[in-house]
Amino acid sequence: MKRRTFLQNSALLGAGMLASKFTFAEGINDFPVVRTPVNKRHFSSKLVEDMIKEFQKNVADKELGWMFNNCLPNTLDTTVYDESKGNRKLTYVITGDIDAMWLRDSSAQVWPYIQFVNKDQKLKNMILGLINKQSECINIDPYANAFYNDPTKKGEWFTDHTDMKPGMHERKWEIDSLCYPIRLAYRYWKETNDTTPFDETWVKAQEATLRTFKEQQRKTSLGPYKFERTTSRGSDTLQVDGYGYPVNPVGLIVSSFRPSDDSSIFGFLIPSNLFAIVSLRQSAEILKKVKNNNSLAAEMEALANEVEQAVNQYGIIDHPTHGRVYAFEVDGFGSYLMMDDANVPSLLALPYLGAVDINDEVYQRTRNFILSDKNPFFFKGKFAEGIGGPHIGRDMIWPMSIIMRANTSTNDEEIRQCVQTLKNTHGGTGFMHESFHKDDPKKFTRHWFAWTNTLFGELMWKLYKEKPELLKA
Repeated sequence: MKRRTFLQNSALLGAGMLASKFTFAEGINDFPVVRTPVNKRHFSSKLVEDMIKEFQKNVADKELGWMFNNCLPNTLDTTVYDESKGNRKLTYVITGDIDAMWLRDSSAQVWPYIQFVNKDQKLKNMILGLINKQSECINIDPYANAFYNDPTKKGEWFTDHTDMKPGMHERKWEIDSLCYPIRLAYRYWKETNDTTPFDETWVKAQEATLRTFKEQQRKTSLGPYKFERTTSRGSDTLQVDGYGYPVNPVGLIVSSFRPSDDSSIFGFLIPSNLFAIVSLRQSAEILKKVKNNNSLAAEMEALANEVEQAVNQYGIIDHPTHGRVYAFEVDGFGSYLMMDDANVPSLLALPYLGAVDINDEVYQRTRNFILSDKNPFFFKGKFAEGIGGPHIGRDMIWPMSIIMRANTSTNDEEIRQCVQTLKNTHGGTGFMHESFHKDDPKKFTRHWFAWTNTLFGELMWKLYKEKPELLKA
């Protein structure tokens, strides 16, 4: 089948729109225009547009050029809202097809642009505004994972059996919800040397982060957080009176939910604990060097050291095939869960987050495990192989896991195969999705998922700059 026919016959879903008739992109052969029209874009950056032109000019694979044009600016085109008040920059970033801002997703969505903030003042202001907005959200409730821009709104999960407040979309406690904002603020500071976001609102958010992490070590009590939802889906609620299964207080931090928003089985989620170690140390560095707040910084560093020791003692197990590897979840009593989930932080993505060295022996053995049939959520099909997770179910591969596999590979052929798989599984849409069926890429979930779109753009630009030969058709 010719590509034009394939694309015209596919379910061509753009970012937030369904197209029934297509125009064809000038200069990109016969690929249809599916990107949001210029007059409907939320945010524009000449620098990003110039990146797209450069990529398309120099990368011979026209399909990759078309996908890069669709995916890299997708967050800017469709999810960014400037909510600045007076001199205070504020940015609200929705996740895509859900009108709410996840602390995790919003941080990850703008991450590919942060390397260019010194070249584009608009991008710099947008990210500065998001850091400010996230600090305000954390101070509303550090246990919430997603928020509305309307502080009075009561959304679809307002009836959850937890301490819901107006303006909160969901209150699933996830460690990474407090880590991602630190990661973003730290990188912004390192790129710009701008200390503007580190005001008293930000310091309060760091105090809330530390307090929440310590509460969820559960050393003296179960803590103030509990959650239950009236649902037929077991992974959307917490068992055992809303606290989850018991854990032994060994120094690790409970993450009641995973970054997939599914409930943990054993509460000590190891990839998220490893992420927390990095984030605590990054926060401590800012607190010392920018705020001269040595006491809070010392508490952050002490907790990071404690969690690191606990991960090394309880988070690494002896696998019968792969040897000493990271477990996905543990309870501190000796029980553990062996799997990986596509959502980041994952075990696979640990080097991408700066949580482990890519050449670390434990990580490499873990990587071999999670990319094998020993991982119950590693799927192989006619079109692809990759990691999925319980959130969508069996045989559904997440493009995010393929992107992370490329990001954590030191093997050029493996990276090349990841690129070709991503190109072959967009289902004719020109965009990434949440997941697709291993045997049918046109069977996918979430046609508008900005996080994965911009992750794809980040990977393509990295390879274009560092290993352009891997982008050849």
